Amino acid sequence: MRTPVLDLWRPGFHALCRAYFGLELRGVENIPAEGAVLIVPNHQTFADPPLVTIPVRRPVYYMAWARLFTLPVFGTFIRALRAFPVDLEKTDSRALRQAARILKAEEALMMFPEGGRTRDGRLQPFKLGAFRLAVSHGTPVLPVTISGAWETWPSTQTLPRRGRVTITYHPLERAVRGGDPREAARDLCDRTVAAIASAL
Repeated sequence: MRTPVLDLWRPGFHALCRAYFGLELRGVENIPAEGAVLIVPNHQTFADPPLVTIPVRRPVYYMAWARLFTLPVFGTFIRALRAFPVDLEKTDSRALRQAARILKAEEALMMFPEGGRTRDGRLQPFKLGAFRLAVSHGTPVLPVTISGAWETWPSTQTLPRRGRVTITYHPLERAVRGGDPREAARDLCDRTVAAIASAL
């Protein structure tokens, strides 16, 4: 499915990111063109969702921190880009139901299992929510490594500086069928973390 609005701004945004961040995209052939998929990147900056989306030629939904939706203008803007809120302080059943509907509709959903941006540039522990969803719905996971973005835009800095950012799209990971769903989610999480860490 084409995304006319995104396709309109994609070339200019990509060119800007190449010029300013030295953006390099690797493994884009691993991005599935159709079917349900959970896109699971590590989280380094506020710019991660649009950066990761650049080569994804299909609609993407985003699970995002609920507080972002309270910001004037910005909250409305990200809703228009298919983001929906999740309360990170507790198990948010409404957000999980929305995520399940998206996957059942064979769409792409982006989630950040670290739950927030890294504070020191290092990979943070992954929460299991995304992987439980993947196991429950038989959805493949696309691990994505964002490297170099924290150096260009650490959480203590208001605006980004020039740098070199590389985004790597790894082969799909799938849950092992049968057995304990909790163990399957943990195993899928561990494999995803290993794939992401391999390109950091």
